[in-house]
Amino acid sequence: MRLLEWQAKEIFREYGIPLPRGRVAKTPEEARNIAEEISGPVAVKAQIPVGGRGKAGGIRFAETPEEAWKVAGELLGSFVRGVEVKMVLVEEKLSIERELYLGVVVDRSSRAYTALATSEGGVEIEEVAARSPEKIIRMAIDPLEELRPHRARWMVKQIGLEGRRMLSAADILVKLYRLAVEMDAELTEINPLAVTPDGLMAADARLNIDDNALWRHRDLLERFGESELLDLTEREREARRLGLTYVELDGDVGIIGNGAGLTMATLDTVQLYGG
Repeated sequence: MRLLEWQAKEIFREYGIPLPRGRVAKTPEEARNIAEEISGPVAVKAQIPVGGRGKAGGIRFAETPEEAWKVAGELLGSFVRGVEVKMVLVEEKLSIERELYLGVVVDRSSRAYTALATSEGGVEIEEVAARSPEKIIRMAIDPLEELRPHRARWMVKQIGLEGRRMLSAADILVKLYRLAVEMDAELTEINPLAVTPDGLMAADARLNIDDNALWRHRDLLERFGESELLDLTEREREARRLGLTYVELDGDVGIIGNGAGLTMATLDTVQLYGG
């Protein structure tokens, strides 16, 4: 289950992770009202369950409430990366000095949560891994020891932070790890973690929760609405109605199978033959 940015940020806020001021809007009028409350330039961000919004025009900036109204009107009802925009997050525009990345992911090879940090924030972590893998700092976390503050401080120091910023980033990373464990997250990340004159800020938030753990988080379904949380794409929505497990991947060949092992073997076979 992949939460939208505004939903992930609601969870982040409960864990004490610093966030920009802002709220979600479903109409241009609501976007204007939020911009008036913020009383300054804002970012208007399409809330869709896919990555790469910025490159696709899903993140816009507005200097005034009237401009926020106009931008929200253009985004709402439009399609970004093939997904209809039904709501936007209106939040204060940050003055960003640097963009970093912090994340916690399930690493099946080490059979543990692994903390990730890099100075190359603001781009997909996969791009960084392909282009400059040496810039990604990794640390497998022993579940019996958890992520200790001194280890978190060591990690963020490797990406160029010192002094108060280093302490603040380490605190955020420890909170991110605790969030991942308590929310049964497969992945949670801050990308970018913005370095601003006022301190560090989670400019974006991502939280993917293991579907097999949803019975422990029924409160999320009640809080955000099951349809909003679980209908990620039109195909996934239709599959859920039919009681099917559907995984959206890249490519142009679809696989129908009657078991995970057979399906994965078929995927491997199609790829082997060039699909």
